[in-house]
Amino acid sequence: MMVGEKTQVVSSTIDVVKRDGRHLSFEPEKIYEALRKASDELSHISPVQDVKLEHLTEKIVATIFDRFNKNVQIYEIQNIVEHVLLDANEYQLAEVYINYRTRRDFVRAQATDINFTIDKLINKDQSVVNENANKDSDVFNTQRDLTAGIVGKSIGLKMLPSHVANAHQKGDIHFHDLDYQPYAPMTNCCLVDVKGMLRDGFKLGNAIIDSPKSIQTAAAQISQIIANVASSQYGGTSVNRIDEVLAPYAALNFAKHMADAKEWVAPDKHEAYARAKTKKDIYDAMQSLEYEINTLFTSNGQTPFTTFGFGLGEDWYACEIQKAILQNRIKGLGKEGRTAIFPKLVFTIKRGLNLDQADPNYAIKVLASECATKRMYPDIVSYDKIVELTGSFKAPMGCRSFLQGWQDEAGHDVVDGRMNLGVVTLNLPRIALEAKGDKARFWQIFSDRMTVIKDALVYRVERVKEATPANAPILYENGAFGKRLSRTDSVDELFKNRRATVSAGYIGLYEVATAFYGGEWESNPEAKSFTLDILREMKKAADTWSAEFDYHFSIYSTPSESLTDRFCQLDTEKFGQVKDITDKEYYTNSFHYDVRKNPTPFEKLAFEKDYPVYASGGFIHYCEYPMLQQNPKALEAVWDYAYDLVGYLGTNTPIDHCYACHFEGDFKATERGFQCPNCGNTDPKTVDVVKRTCGYLGNPQARPMVNGRHKEITSRVKHMNGSIGHLSNGDELESVTVDAAKSKFFKK
Repeated sequence: MMVGEKTQVVSSTIDVVKRDGRHLSFEPEKIYEALRKASDELSHISPVQDVKLEHLTEKIVATIFDRFNKNVQIYEIQNIVEHVLLDANEYQLAEVYINYRTRRDFVRAQATDINFTIDKLINKDQSVVNENANKDSDVFNTQRDLTAGIVGKSIGLKMLPSHVANAHQKGDIHFHDLDYQPYAPMTNCCLVDVKGMLRDGFKLGNAIIDSPKSIQTAAAQISQIIANVASSQYGGTSVNRIDEVLAPYAALNFAKHMADAKEWVAPDKHEAYARAKTKKDIYDAMQSLEYEINTLFTSNGQTPFTTFGFGLGEDWYACEIQKAILQNRIKGLGKEGRTAIFPKLVFTIKRGLNLDQADPNYAIKVLASECATKRMYPDIVSYDKIVELTGSFKAPMGCRSFLQGWQDEAGHDVVDGRMNLGVVTLNLPRIALEAKGDKARFWQIFSDRMTVIKDALVYRVERVKEATPANAPILYENGAFGKRLSRTDSVDELFKNRRATVSAGYIGLYEVATAFYGGEWESNPEAKSFTLDILREMKKAADTWSAEFDYHFSIYSTPSESLTDRFCQLDTEKFGQVKDITDKEYYTNSFHYDVRKNPTPFEKLAFEKDYPVYASGGFIHYCEYPMLQQNPKALEAVWDYAYDLVGYLGTNTPIDHCYACHFEGDFKATERGFQCPNCGNTDPKTVDVVKRTCGYLGNPQARPMVNGRHKEITSRVKHMNGSIGHLSNGDELESVTVDAAKSKFFKK
């Protein structure tokens, strides 16, 4: 658009005062773009020519300049636009523009209108009932939670700083978990200090729980801890190094059985007897724990999002616990052996312990790879890479959030009992679209939006600090968060000095680079460098905030279960269909490779490895495979290749099962449901369909809320996970090296 000299002066001397009180530089081009969009809506009648749109824009800008010399309110600009259009006899254009502004005001009002959203819930609106893939909206307590969430969101939007609320509603950012926070000053995900709670005892409800005297009791206590923690926060509940946590209680079982053996068994069989009995106790305890977690129902109407990290234990008890966890998962739930959705299993691979065939626990790694081919879990974490990326070793909180290394006053590394205070995600593709190929403009908008992200995150921290220990006794008073507070203590004792994290998320690096370099940019070093620069700048800003406020601001590769759609839909309304960006109807999750391409797992991991360096607050890599149950060595080859490249790797492989014909593989998605490709069975009672959704598994066939949307869900799984990197089955089931796997098992 051509603008006159007078317009250029205006743009540098006048600020626009937005509805939320922000002052932004006046940009004449935004007026032109608004008129052009209105004209586009008249394309089927009589669109206005570009030359005339430019002339109208010049007149509007001149009028603004004549009337204002410092600040202009946004509604005053809109009034001037309307009057100039009417004076120019552009009645149809004025009508479209006025209607658009009215619709925007109406939508803004609806966001805080509880009655409007409750009506959507009653009428089963997909945007309300399907926000979480593991919530069944037909269940009473889920319906109650969704209703409470509507109230929480409406009130929360009014509580937020006005410019943060406005940015969320427009889609510049996404303030996660608005149904819980800020209405309630709740925390997000955590690594529960299970070790300390079991060792020192704790209180649940009216019961004082003493330290357990057996692994069976310890496992039962863990399930109760998980249920209570999950009901007191809104994020994932993780148990770090559970094999090592439970090993001392298995040792108590062994001591008891040794005492029995000395009384009843021949002396040369004492240890064999005690080991056999203890091994059975361990297996049964792990089986009970898995069943208990999958039958728990928290106050928000879902099974707790639970993660178990394990694999580093070296003594006999810990090794038996590791094997029992994997064996129970392979066996499955019930007589049919259905795949357990929770807990998410995260197995640690460590050089010298279980990575190579000569390592003492290598056999457990082999069992883990077998389990992953049959149940998708465990995901794996690479010990050395996690330490390199985050500063110390720990399991992820929830599906992908990682704490950073932190030491207490005594210089001891502390992992358990720490937590995250929430996430706010930046819509990166929108910035790229607004920049229109101008990188200087991109960085200017980026800087402005990061200021909003900062304000949103600081607000999250300040709001959570308003909680009291009495709000969540399990967290603050009874040890889940480590240090036990009294009722009069400030909860900030557990957050400050960078003990807690708060996360700036992002989405759509693929689309950002596409806006500047085209849709095939992955092999372009300049394009990739640009995407890394974005994360580098985000981390630089987060580090500055950490130094300013003394909480750990981290960069988080958001698990965008519904956000991949929400941001794209909003941007399609704003920018229309843009090739390889909005025309796909989704945005690519975090730093993942474009899911429409087909690199090998090796190529995909080599490409993605550079991003978590700057986004160590949350990340995961995925590769997609065909059915691998007869070829676990191929999966192990990828694990070995990944060890020195990436810290956290997930497996996507077909594990659907038909109990009518016993077919195993990938079911066909239809409008009626998931269908066995062998016998056509669609009965949810006799099929087991499990898909991974952003870190956790889900059972879409068992969720009435998604009936009729199975094709959509299947198509969304890949772009949510970024799970590509295709592996071919291969015909021979032989031990392979990484180099052999590259040529033998993987498509080029």
